[in-house]
Amino acid sequence: MDSILKPISSTFEGGPGAVQGAADMSILEARLQHSFGRRELLEQALTHSSQARERDALSSGEPRTVDNEQLEFLGDAVLGFVAAEDLCRRFPGFREGELSKLRAHLVSEKHLIKVARNLALGEYLRLGKGEEKSGGRKKTTLLVDALEAILAAIYLDGGMEPAREFVVREIIVPEVDLIVSSGHNLPISDFKSALQEKLQAVGRAQPAYVLVKENGLEHNKTFTVEARLYSTNDKGRPEYIGRASGSTKKSAEQESARQVLEYLASSAEKDNSEKSETGTS
Repeated sequence: MDSILKPISSTFEGGPGAVQGAADMSILEARLQHSFGRRELLEQALTHSSQARERDALSSGEPRTVDNEQLEFLGDAVLGFVAAEDLCRRFPGFREGELSKLRAHLVSEKHLIKVARNLALGEYLRLGKGEEKSGGRKKTTLLVDALEAILAAIYLDGGMEPAREFVVREIIVPEVDLIVSSGHNLPISDFKSALQEKLQAVGRAQPAYVLVKENGLEHNKTFTVEARLYSTNDKGRPEYIGRASGSTKKSAEQESARQVLEYLASSAEKDNSEKSETGTS
């Protein structure tokens, strides 16, 4: 794919202020799980405007050094699209408001900074001397901007598929799994879809929702539903039953699904605690 941006000079690695060599870039590529055909795109994504301006001041008549601002702009757009697309696929039962709320969380600075730190992007930033001295490698804004710029670089280098894989693997899946596992802390209301996603992720059978009781007059009924979780596909005795009542079958199903999510979360915590005590992994 042809870049819409002016590429950074290929001599950058040895230039003033450079702190990472080719071998280090290979380590970063391994972390990103993307080998760049055009390494200059990755270098540009890591170049803060402070170093670009510093290099321009030292050069005479050479092409202007490009920074990561345009890549950050593009990466932000790619991230928003991929997040929306993936969430619609994962949670088909969500309303627009629920999807918007979850997407806003996934693309927020608060979440993205965790991803940037996990990838150790601070080690690779190309900063001017002033930013270096002021602790730029640890600044949230610089790290998040670099993450979004790297996403754009992956997109321009390899197309949408590797960009989508990067977003889903590094930004969406770990956080969605954490949210689903927390059960009662879900920032969403569709617990049935969340439970479906959780069980699919671990290869387990979906629960059976059974209407077990129906009370009251036609205009004021109460429905009691059980969400029956089975450990195997043979539909024998349930491993756990979530039971709830509501003014509609849907609300009762949602509450019973929430109970199953809490059960799964507590079971996972218990298993991890027992493994820690026995020293097993």
